[in-house]
Amino acid sequence: MMGSELLLSQILCLLFFHSHFQPSLSSSNFSSPVQLCPADQSLALLQFNDSFPIMSSFLWGEDCYQQPKTVGWRVGTDCCSWDGVICNMKTGHVIGLDLGCSMLYGTLHSSSTLFFLHHLQKLDLSRNNFNGSLISSSFGQLLHLTHLNLNSSNFAGQVPPEISHLSRLASLDLSENKLMLEPISFNKLAQNLTQLKELYLNTVNMYLVVPSSFMNLSSSLTSLQLRYCELQGELPFSLGKLKQLEYLDLASNHFIGPMPGDFANHTRLAWLDLSGNSFQGHLPFSLGNLKQLSNLRLSSNKFTGQILNQFSNLTQLIQLDLSHNRFDGQISSSLGSLEKLNFLDLSSNNFSGKIPNSLFNLTQLTWLDLSHNNFNCHISSSLGNLEKLNFLTLSFNDFTGKIPDGLYNLTQLTWLDLSNNRLIGLPSQMNRLSGLNGLSGLNILLLSDNQLIGPIPSQISRLSRLSNLDLSHNLLNGTIPSSLFSMPSLHLLSLHNNHLSGRITPFLSNSLQYIDLSHNKLYGQIPPSLFKLEKLTVLMLSSNDKLTGNISSVICKQKFLEILDLSNNSFSGFIPQCLGNFSDNLSVLNLGVNNFQGNIPSVYSKGNSLRCLNFNGNQLKGVIPPSVINCVNLEFLDLGNNMIDDTFPSFLEMLPKLEVIILRSNKLHGSLKGPIANDSFSKLKIFDLSNNNLSGPLPTEYFNNFKAMMSVDHDMDYMRARNLSFSYVYSVIMTWKGLEIEFTKIQIALTILDLSCNKFTGKIPESLRKLKSLIQLNLSHNSLIGYIQPSLGNLTNLESLDLSSNMLAGRIPQQLVDLTFLEVLNFSYNQLEGSIPLGKQFNTFEHGSYEGNLKLCGLPLKVKCNNGDGQQRPPSNFEKEDSMFEEGFGWKAVAMGYGCGLVFGVSMGYVVFRTRKPAWFVKMVEHGGHQNTKRLRRKNAPRNGGRRH
Repeated sequence: MMGSELLLSQILCLLFFHSHFQPSLSSSNFSSPVQLCPADQSLALLQFNDSFPIMSSFLWGEDCYQQPKTVGWRVGTDCCSWDGVICNMKTGHVIGLDLGCSMLYGTLHSSSTLFFLHHLQKLDLSRNNFNGSLISSSFGQLLHLTHLNLNSSNFAGQVPPEISHLSRLASLDLSENKLMLEPISFNKLAQNLTQLKELYLNTVNMYLVVPSSFMNLSSSLTSLQLRYCELQGELPFSLGKLKQLEYLDLASNHFIGPMPGDFANHTRLAWLDLSGNSFQGHLPFSLGNLKQLSNLRLSSNKFTGQILNQFSNLTQLIQLDLSHNRFDGQISSSLGSLEKLNFLDLSSNNFSGKIPNSLFNLTQLTWLDLSHNNFNCHISSSLGNLEKLNFLTLSFNDFTGKIPDGLYNLTQLTWLDLSNNRLIGLPSQMNRLSGLNGLSGLNILLLSDNQLIGPIPSQISRLSRLSNLDLSHNLLNGTIPSSLFSMPSLHLLSLHNNHLSGRITPFLSNSLQYIDLSHNKLYGQIPPSLFKLEKLTVLMLSSNDKLTGNISSVICKQKFLEILDLSNNSFSGFIPQCLGNFSDNLSVLNLGVNNFQGNIPSVYSKGNSLRCLNFNGNQLKGVIPPSVINCVNLEFLDLGNNMIDDTFPSFLEMLPKLEVIILRSNKLHGSLKGPIANDSFSKLKIFDLSNNNLSGPLPTEYFNNFKAMMSVDHDMDYMRARNLSFSYVYSVIMTWKGLEIEFTKIQIALTILDLSCNKFTGKIPESLRKLKSLIQLNLSHNSLIGYIQPSLGNLTNLESLDLSSNMLAGRIPQQLVDLTFLEVLNFSYNQLEGSIPLGKQFNTFEHGSYEGNLKLCGLPLKVKCNNGDGQQRPPSNFEKEDSMFEEGFGWKAVAMGYGCGLVFGVSMGYVVFRTRKPAWFVKMVEHGGHQNTKRLRRKNAPRNGGRRH
């Protein structure tokens, strides 16, 4: 009702405005050949503008830097002079409205006065924010539209079928919204918009539209963009009548199958992008017919085979991207004929051999990426011919030899990446790095993971524009040139995993944000100037052994610090108490394996970002501060190998993201009382409380909550702090299969439960059988009693099982033979008895796994089993089925059955004697005997597709 009243009032206003100004319009038209904007259309524009507030704070995009076009719209002025408004010079009607990037915000209603502008031919509302509005069906009333652009304006929902009423449309752009287009609506578009030349539907969800329907589109179409449309299936062999196509972009969908050979018939194509799909097979030779092609992008598919002469005729090519496919063999020398090429990306394939010399004739190249292949040759000095190169990466190959001096000819180079090869030396003329004929414009220099040897050349510091320098994982020695710490533009300095020695010299430049000098041989104290770098985000000085001194509380002035790793050094003194709450940005705090004393920082503020807290291997005393509960993002907690005197910190179960808890080798005491919350420790994968004084029963309730240990994770990645400016991989020191080992990386799939060397009592709980992803279980050196649970045989991922030095009794369960990944087994020094099982991994364990059990017998022990207690063999199918009888009935049940059977037998015997073999009883006994015989045969038959001989 209110909508109709609003519409009526708008019409009345328009009539009033029109009648009031009609005389002036007439006189104006009489005296001037150019008519003023009609009053009704002027009012419609003003009311449309008034319905949207301007949101200047919204992020509108890089192109939207000008002020809104509607700012200058004023009542009483000619709307034909307004910014963004185009009028017909004869009639004065508004025929064009360009309000792109006008900061309009709000809902576009179907009753909007915009739809009163019936003479509109071109309408651009792109790059605004219509707040998830539906595209109104009223757009279908603007029948004169030839151009409609709603790109990037936060429309949502279904594309209305009324859009297909706009039969004069030559250009339609609905890209970059949250729209869906159903097959019926798409087919109507294809059938009715016969004059369409440009169709842009990027990110419109079209997952139900079949690719064959593309053939129904207008034969006038010159540009078709359907990126990120969820399209799937095979492209039709022919695109039919689309012979005028010049621009075709089908990137980032789910297309499969071969690349249609019919593309070769679309000889007007200048741009073809099929990247980000699952196309496969060889590239068709008919590609060579597309002689107008200037841009060809086929990256991130599954194309195979060699690159032969498919591209030799494409002499207009400017950009060629074949990256992330499965091409192999040598690069075809025919690529050298593409003289206009300025972008060439062949990365992430299986190319091998040498780079053809013809490639160095492509003197227009500005971008060359050959990374992630199998090239195995020297880097040719002829690379120096490509003097226009801005970007060059040859990383992740098998290049050998020295870095060629010819690279110094590449004076336009801003990015050079030669990392992850087998290069053996720095260039012999490092003094040419800078100067008129050097690499003075270089921003990025990445030479990590090679075999570079010798000192770092001080001439590198002459690269005044260098922002990233990575020389890590080499064989560099000597001292770090002090001039590196004075480079004015250097943001990232990574020199880790070398043989660098000496002291860290003062920092004279304030530009550094990322410093990694870990895993070297540096010594001495940290210069105070390091803690005054205002933009410092990452500081890693771990594993230098001889870095000494105290950590100054000045470090707490680093408001942008995200990662602080000073582990594995010789720092001493007290940990600054401010480290717990000095910055909401700090995510990684690793001070492990030093000589710190005193207490753990006691205050951790609410809202902190800590994900990793590692104080392992110091001399810290006191208790674990309860304020750790404020670290709600904590994933990794390692306080092991200290002198913490406390009970188990049960408040940790309130931290929902914890994956690793290591409190080993402290003075923890008391019992583990069990969970308070339902989902406590649900993400835990490593739980190590070994070498403490904990007592009481094993924490059965906690085991029931270890959800992450109940399902096997096949992720081969490593645990790390993610979503930071720079990624950080977690590391840990722990007992692994009997040896203390440092894991410099922790696989996500690694799950460990270690409660050894405590005073736990009671039985091994049945709930342990749920933890199916466990790889290591260690309950040794406690006071556990009872039997070894047969259900431990469910832990089929176990590689290490240690139950030694307890008071466990009974036999070793035969079910444990099925633990086929088991490498380490230790049942020694218990009270086990009987024979040791045989079969599979149990045949590999030595006598040390069983020693100290005086009643055990059989191999590998020297004690032989008696005839009545022969060594357990792997059970047959028959034995497995009947094991239920053995485990399910004790002597009481047998005695009861015997007694009942005796009474029943005597009674039936009397009946038989008196009635002289009654027929009903004989039939029952004979039928039962027959069924039992068949059942026994069935038990002994092969099962589940067993092997036939």
